[in-house]
Amino acid sequence: MVTRPASGTIPDAPGSYQFVDAQGRVVYVGKAKSLRSRLANYFASPHLLAERTRQMVEAADHVEWIVAKNEVEALFLEHSLIKRHQPRFNVRLKDDKSYPWLAVTLDEEWPRAMVLRGRKRKGVKYYGPYAHAYAIRETLDLLLRTFPIRTCTNNKFERHRKLGRPCLYAHIEKCAAPCVDDIDRVAYDALVQELLSFLDGDHDDVLARLEARMHTAAEGLEFELAARVRDQLSSVHKAIERQQMVGAKEEDYDLLGIEEDELEASVQVFYVRKGRVTGRKGIVVDKVEDLTRPALVSRVIEQLYADAPAENVPRELLVPILPDDLDLYEEFLGFVRGTKVRIRVPQRGGKRELLATANVNAKESFVRHKLKRASDHNARARSLLALQSALDLPDAPLRIECFDIANLQGTDIVASMVVMEDGLPKRSEYRKFKMRWQDGQDDFASMEEALTRRFRNYLKERDEGAHKGKRFSYPPNLLLIDGGKGQLNAARRVLEDLGLDEDIALASLAKRFEEVYRPDRADPIQIPRDSEALYLLQQVRDEAHRFANTFHGQLRSKRMTVSALDDIAGLGPTRKARLLKHYGSVKKVREATEEELVGISWLPESVARSVYASLHGGAR
Repeated sequence: MVTRPASGTIPDAPGSYQFVDAQGRVVYVGKAKSLRSRLANYFASPHLLAERTRQMVEAADHVEWIVAKNEVEALFLEHSLIKRHQPRFNVRLKDDKSYPWLAVTLDEEWPRAMVLRGRKRKGVKYYGPYAHAYAIRETLDLLLRTFPIRTCTNNKFERHRKLGRPCLYAHIEKCAAPCVDDIDRVAYDALVQELLSFLDGDHDDVLARLEARMHTAAEGLEFELAARVRDQLSSVHKAIERQQMVGAKEEDYDLLGIEEDELEASVQVFYVRKGRVTGRKGIVVDKVEDLTRPALVSRVIEQLYADAPAENVPRELLVPILPDDLDLYEEFLGFVRGTKVRIRVPQRGGKRELLATANVNAKESFVRHKLKRASDHNARARSLLALQSALDLPDAPLRIECFDIANLQGTDIVASMVVMEDGLPKRSEYRKFKMRWQDGQDDFASMEEALTRRFRNYLKERDEGAHKGKRFSYPPNLLLIDGGKGQLNAARRVLEDLGLDEDIALASLAKRFEEVYRPDRADPIQIPRDSEALYLLQQVRDEAHRFANTFHGQLRSKRMTVSALDDIAGLGPTRKARLLKHYGSVKKVREATEEELVGISWLPESVARSVYASLHGGAR
């Protein structure tokens, strides 16, 4: 349990504090207007503390702090440390799904519109998020009739540029065909800017321009052009109608709807721009720390906007209840945006109704999340408890690590380490090992090497104190080896040599009869075929086997295919990749005649002859 620092040593100043466990892991990060006053609350009598706060204090070994200039700086510092350390007792926000965005790639030579998910990247303008990808595609399909910018991939764009003829989208007037210079750069950039303005909510200028063009064409007796512009105008009106109008045209604000229980919360964020709902996003909050409803709103605001671009922070944020320190969070948002931001609870009218809609959406999303999580969690819990019972483990194996060896006739020997936490794969902690200590094929020695390297790193990082960037800081509750008794003994020797045999449970799973071996038993454990425990072991073993074979295949492919084209004068990485793409494989390159290679327009004749000579045993 954490020991209380002398009161006089804690500064009476704003800042961030961090509770750290005995292994050096940060388990909780907080902020305070006065570090001395705030930290004093944690050292009250344990029975007076909230349950999760008491658990955190008991898990911690000591407390550290960093002084800040003011409360806003302390808030940013807290967010930065939470993002860096991912403390187990801090609130965690995660999207309840990967929402699609309508994106315009301004970082490309000829910008394109596309549907994107996942992490945002620089140089791309995002709109949304949308609940469904088909909603973006339908909207984009309407807009391309008026703003025909490209939507094709870069490969397709280059292919049609070389062919000298555009794709079908140009023929149906949904692309201006920059690939064949049907539009110049200035006109294309203007088209992109018009689309961006429209998506930003500036509809009136677009509508006025189209109506003027339609009337001008009609007055000039250009009836076909007038009809096309009329159709474009109709498409724009339909795209506008897809965005729900909820307020005055110039209003920009975000709105948070919240539904919660003691352990989790569901948040629905509605984005309103120019008076229209342009997107929404669902978030699930894991309430690891004890939070009041105002404190929950504070945490959501911090994590939603601390890293947001200034243009994504609205002038106004509508919430179901005001955060604990309203002035602090308005100052925080204003700092991110660059201008003043107001946080308030809507009391009447359309904004009050929209908040009610957001709360209904949050409630429905929460019900779906609870049903899914209950089903998934209960099944995983049963598997883990069944495995604990079958292997006679002291605790449920919440973290399982499995190792497998892959090689082909003693070449490219590799080992894989896969991790399963709470019955789910944790792919961010998978590791690959390329054998360094032996030349020939010896699976037992390879297993010893991989395990020794893994657990030596663990011991080193444990002694140094874990922090972000450490790769082996957490030991497994169960170490699973793919193999039989021999592989098990190799693993046991490693754990004994490193003094970890009392700390880490060990087992191996033999493929032939799916028998499980344990170090303290002479005979294998026969787990019933229909047992959830055996299914869990098979799942993690098969994942380790897949991961090892994938890595081995990558090394083998690189050695067998790329090496055949290595060290050829004039054939650098770019030409090599282009040659392989042209023929499909090294085998096809080898089958090509010297005349065919020389006939490739982009490959210099001398290089083509060198390639032919190298692949056919000659020299140039």
